[in-house]
Amino acid sequence: QVQLVESGGGLVQPGGSLRLSCVVSGRLFRIRDMAWYRQAPGKQRELVAVISSGGSTNYADSVKGRFTISRDNPKNTVFLQMNSLKPEDTGVYYCNARVSENLLIEYDSWGQGTQVTVSS
Repeated sequence: QVQLVESGGGLVQPGGSLRLSCVVSGRLFRIRDMAWYRQAPGKQRELVAVISSGGSTNYADSVKGRFTISRDNPKNTVFLQMNSLKPEDTGVYYCNARVSENLLIEYDSWGQGTQVTVSS
């Protein structure tokens, strides 16, 4: 009943910027934590940033100071502003949300992913 759709990925040169968006749609009661993960070729998926329903944030050490996660609760949308991009930021970025359909049903939902490529 819940769907996540990412957008904003693409090709960018080192030092450039991208802004990813993820919209959560469907019948839902509440969205708790929202997060961005990424997976580089040959590597495991890793947590990039997470934001709570109240706005508290945490970041992977590799992106601190460069990435900013934010959310627009009325629009059920989470963003990832990526600045000073490096080649090692390349990968597929996935949106994740902890959603509740009601007080008894709560689960993690994932988007399909969007490709981010940082290259000269």
